Amino acid sequence: MEWNILAVGDVVGEGGLDFLERHLRTLRKLHRVGFAVVNGENASGVGITPAQAQAILDAGADVVTLGNHTWNRIQIADFLEECPYILRPANYTARCPGRGFGVYDGPRGLRVGVMSLMGRVELSPHLENPFTTADRLLAEAEADLVLVDFHAEATSEKGAMAWYLDGRVQALWGTHTHVPTADARVMPGGTGFVTDLGMTGPAESVLGMRPEQSINLFLGGVHQRYREAPGPCKLESVLFTVDTETRRCLSAVRVDVRD
Repeated sequence: MEWNILAVGDVVGEGGLDFLERHLRTLRKLHRVGFAVVNGENASGVGITPAQAQAILDAGADVVTLGNHTWNRIQIADFLEECPYILRPANYTARCPGRGFGVYDGPRGLRVGVMSLMGRVELSPHLENPFTTADRLLAEAEADLVLVDFHAEATSEKGAMAWYLDGRVQALWGTHTHVPTADARVMPGGTGFVTDLGMTGPAESVLGMRPEQSINLFLGGVHQRYREAPGPCKLESVLFTVDTETRRCLSAVRVDVRD
């Protein structure tokens, strides 16, 4: 059976959340999507609140993944414990609230594992190794298919993870940089991969934020609290088609929407 999975890039601010609410269910119907994973760690600009996480789920996401801004809105901690449909990076230490891997129901009894990982290059050297964390989770997983959101800065780290897990997971995508990459492909071992999904939020922006604030920093100005950019929005994502019998990805194609 061929099954479509949609991975949606980082939701940024209320504009991104509103755009997701207006378009995700339409995309699911148009592309016959059976399962959707949305990165939501920037729904508050930096971080996410329980209400925003629930809004992403209500908009049509099956699972919400997070990243390096997980703890910027500390009120999310209890929600991470209570809700099984939101994942923080699994390679945070075990002392952190929540979970980084979940198994969810798919069609015909299919068990779908979703793993959230975070890179260490230019992010945090204090995280557990994401490569060995993936090994451990896969060894323990009772799942038929496994999908991975690798939230990382370095394209080399994302690419290395794709080669490392090729043939052991069905799809792996990068998040965090908010810039979509043109390398969506199926790896030799059958894993669908793209270096970065991009983002869901203000299109006329720098990573979803007001351009003048980034310009100010590069000119040597004092840092200001980031503010979401106004104007039209976009949604950037990748559609993975998986053969559930061979457990191989058949295709990985970009699916982008813009105002």
